Parts: sequence; structure tokens; C-alpha cells
Amino acid sequence: MSSRFERQLAQGRLSRAQFLRMVGGLAVAGAVPAGLAACGNGKSGSGSADKATLNVVGVADQKPPLDELTKAYTGSNPGVTFKTSFAPTDQVQTSIRAQLGAGNAPDVHVVYPGDGSSMSMSQIAKAGLLADLSDQAWTSMIPGNFKPALQYQNKTSMFSAGSSVIGAIYNKSVFQQAGASIPTTWPELLAACEKIKQAGKVPIALGAQTPWVTQLITYALVPSTVYVDTPDFDDQQQAGKTSFAKSGWRKAFEMYLDLQAKGYFNDNVNGTTYEQATAMVATGKAAMAVQVSAVLSAFRDAATNKDDLSMFPFPGADTADKVWIPAGVVVGLGVHARGKNLAAAKAFVEYLGKQENINAWAKAIAAIPLHQDANSTIDPALESLLPLVKANKAVPFMDQRWPNAEVQPTHFAVVQDLLAKKITIDDALKKMDDAYGKKS
Repeated sequence: MSSRFERQLAQGRLSRAQFLRMVGGLAVAGAVPAGLAACGNGKSGSGSADKATLNVVGVADQKPPLDELTKAYTGSNPGVTFKTSFAPTDQVQTSIRAQLGAGNAPDVHVVYPGDGSSMSMSQIAKAGLLADLSDQAWTSMIPGNFKPALQYQNKTSMFSAGSSVIGAIYNKSVFQQAGASIPTTWPELLAACEKIKQAGKVPIALGAQTPWVTQLITYALVPSTVYVDTPDFDDQQQAGKTSFAKSGWRKAFEMYLDLQAKGYFNDNVNGTTYEQATAMVATGKAAMAVQVSAVLSAFRDAATNKDDLSMFPFPGADTADKVWIPAGVVVGLGVHARGKNLAAAKAFVEYLGKQENINAWAKAIAAIPLHQDANSTIDPALESLLPLVKANKAVPFMDQRWPNAEVQPTHFAVVQDLLAKKITIDDALKKMDDAYGKKS
């Protein structure tokens, strides 16, 4: 990394688009160095940073990096031990939030970027429940446009290893056996799905019984149906100048339901879990699933052949030049501000922020590192999505700009109801607009 680039980052003069463009200059594939950074034992906060048993609760896709990094940390800090547990997203959204309210939350726990859910950074920080991490060295390298996702009132309140993208995780063998080509436009996607269906495979595996999965197809389509023509849609929506109902969100829902009407999903999508959909793609029963790149490792773990799995941009436009994608800060960790092991918890997060460990975390979940050095790498599965990121055709995950914790669960629910044919698109959009208008 050039000294000029480092100064731009440190001074906050590098935009999110500029930061993401740097991805194009990084090596694709290659190994991250085996050695992990030694920890600096800061003494800030209550308790001791040198001796503690830290209770850490994350979501499933955080398990691979945290297993690696907690083990390495304990090796160089023998006075610190860990009790780690991992749960599905919808479970931690309720259980940890309740623990935070009761004052018995884990020392270190999962936090979602921005302001769009009950476990989002802004929602928890405004309640005074997240420790301030601003004095840690890694925070000076946060790209300017990432700051709203990680900071509340100019204080860094969560750690994240980088950004991820949403696209189609697909099985190469299923595509090849069906004679289907990787699509670059919406009509090409429909043609590929038809070939795969005729070959006796499920074109798109959808586990809509798991609430957070319901949002991903909409998120994949909306950059092309909304933001390509209205890049400042979020600002306009916040100003009351537009709404879900008056925008390309309607088109995205129509396209979502068109996939179902054509028989391109598995049967009983509302009775299928994320894990079941993952297994369908990984074992060749289905061709693809629209997913966030952070869970690519879970698909590989379930795969008959790991090399069969890769990703491509899920095209939401009739022409390739109008295809945009979602890219957002990945789920991270926060420190419980009232925990008895505050100093030790903050010291551990500071360790995670060392470059070697950001590289290791990002590699484990196929993410773009928060900031990079010569040893930073990008998973080769992301190769087809990086040109769109470099061309500034990527927008943040939609919920990261929503003003409260009501819109996201409403989105989950209306998608399930749309798939079950219980409501109309008009009904769904009205419910989302009503949720958006609620005060946080």
C-alpha cells in the first residue's frame, strides 16, 4: 500500500468508492501469512486485560474466523480464555438484545452495521450499551463512507473485518450439465433457469423459512431497479421525496414473484431453511442461491466438491450496463459497555483490528478487507463481481441506511407473505413505507 494511500485513509479523504476501487489492485487468491499479530494489552476500561474469561457470541458465519483468532490470541495471552457460541441470525437478534436490556450480555457479541435492525450498531450504541473503540489504532483506517456503518456520534462502536457482496452462489457442474451459461442480464438469467429446470434441477434454492434469507433476492435486484437511475434514493427517501411504493422496489418485487411463478424456486420455499437451501446447491440438487459472500465458506463446507462453487452478479436489468450489485460492511462485533471484563474485551477487539487478523478474517468469509496491505487477498469466487465494485456500480445493503429497526423485519414478513400469496405487492410496499415512517 502506498504511503499516499495510507495518508488518505488516515485523514478520511478516501471515499467508499475510491476504497472499493483499490480492490482491483489486490492479488486474487494466494495465501494469507500463517503468523497472526501479537496482541497489545491495553488497560482501558474496568477489569484486567491480562486475565479474564471472555464470553463471545456470534453468528454462524463468524465461527471460522473467530475459532482461528481466539485460539491464536490465547496462545500469546495465556491468562485469557474464551467461551464462544454461535447462533442463527434471527435467534441472536432477539436473545442478545434481551440480554443487553437485562444487563447480562456477553462481553463481546455480534453487531450489525448501520441502523436497520434491533442489533444494529446505532440502535445499541444510542442506548449506551456499546463500548467506545475509537482509541484503537485500526479505527483510523476506516474509509470515510464506511463510518456511518461503524460509528455513532463520531465514536467507533463496532469492529468489522471488511465488506461483502450479494450475488448468486452457484454450482458449476449443474450449469454445465444443463448447458446453461452464466447470465449477465435478466433475460439471460430467465433462459438459464429454464434450461436448468428442464434438466431436472432446481434453478434457485430459496430457504425463506429463515427470515433473513427472504431479503437477499430483493437486495440483489434493487440496485438495478432503483439505484442505477436514482443513486441518491436513500437521501430522497429520508427527505420524504420518494418511497418504496413510488420506486423501483415495486419492479424488484414483481421480478421476485416472476421467478416463483415460472417454477424456478424449490417447492415450499417458506418451509425450507437456509441450511437446506445451502445443501441443495452444495450437493448439486440446485444450481444457485442468492446469498451474501460471507456465507460462501458454509456452502463449501457442505459441498460434494468445493471447486464446483463460485459466484456471479445476480443480474436485475435487461442490459448488462444497467446491472448494479449490493456491497456492504459485514457483520461484526461489539463490546458490552457494562461488562465486567471490559478491558480484556476491548484488548481482544484491538487485536482483531491488526492487519494480519483483518486479512485472516476477511479470507475466512470471502470478504474485501476493511483496509489492505501487500498480503491482503480476495477470494477468487468474487472475481466476476469486482469489476462492478471497481466501476462504482455497488451500493450499500439497503437496511444500512434505514432509519429504524422496524423496516427490516417488515421486509422479511412481507416477502414471506408474498411468496405465500397472502398479500399483494401494493400491500407489501405500504407496510414497508409505514414501517419506514416510524420513529426509532
